[in-house]
Amino acid sequence: MPLVDMSLEKLTEYQGRNPRPDDFDAFWARALAEARATDPKPELVPHSLNAPFAECFDLYFTGVGGARVHAKYLRPKAHSAPHPAVLMFHGYSGSAGDWCDKLNYVGLGFSVAAMDCRGQGGSSEDTGSVKGNTLRGHIIRGLDDSPEKLLFRQIYLDTVQLARVVMEMPEVDADRVGATGGSQGGGLTVACASLEPRIKRAAPVFPFLCDYQRVWEMDLAAGAYEELKTFFRSFDPLHEREQQIFTTLGYIDCQHLASRIEAEVLWAVGMMDTICPPSTQFAAYNRIRSTKRLAIYPDFGHEGLPGNSDRIFNFLADL
Repeated sequence: MPLVDMSLEKLTEYQGRNPRPDDFDAFWARALAEARATDPKPELVPHSLNAPFAECFDLYFTGVGGARVHAKYLRPKAHSAPHPAVLMFHGYSGSAGDWCDKLNYVGLGFSVAAMDCRGQGGSSEDTGSVKGNTLRGHIIRGLDDSPEKLLFRQIYLDTVQLARVVMEMPEVDADRVGATGGSQGGGLTVACASLEPRIKRAAPVFPFLCDYQRVWEMDLAAGAYEELKTFFRSFDPLHEREQQIFTTLGYIDCQHLASRIEAEVLWAVGMMDTICPPSTQFAAYNRIRSTKRLAIYPDFGHEGLPGNSDRIFNFLADL
């Protein structure tokens, strides 16, 4: 197998490089308490789509800090008994996408909620004000402020709030909710399943937001991770704060959250991925203690993985 990273044998043993803050668990306990104390005030606004079997809505809810977060919510028109639901998370800088690409799950009898991340390509609000740099990236937003101001802390909590809103829909069976997404969406799938233990199945695809220090050490702080290099070049050119910076990023490193997952996990990885290197993904995957399995694509990178959407559909259909 050609390699851009470690061998598969070493990957299966890799435990990550990015430091874990000493108060990591307390940090997330406080964050979850804040989310629980935030009234989501969900609102459904009907949206017209020519799909006779589906009802479509713009869903708005309040996240931490008072931001109104948007998601596309679809459900079967005929829904008598509570049914399963799927949460969908999009790639970095993108949006929830088109309505019609969620209809396969609605046709299966599921509700679907696809979230727009704050400050990216969709309709969600970004209300956070932080000290320091906000240029070229959301990973580093809040890095020179309190860790509670890290933008991805708020986005991770948005995934939890979305899960809770959907689980409280009268048509949804809260015991049969899954999550999926690719790249940033894969990272958010991991975060959501880590922080909301009722998620039953999680299908992340080459997740972003894992093992930041490893990415930088591989000289792959480009593309999605470019902001790491940009931050150092602009604000710490001698790397005098390197340990502090990576430790702070550890609060939003999915590898440190992954051990909390209780869901069954189907994880897809491309072994030629130079955007989200395999080792960064294995740093998180190896910490999962629940039932899990890998779909390994030896010749593929950060791109479409043939057959993977069908595999995820069958995996979540079992809900």
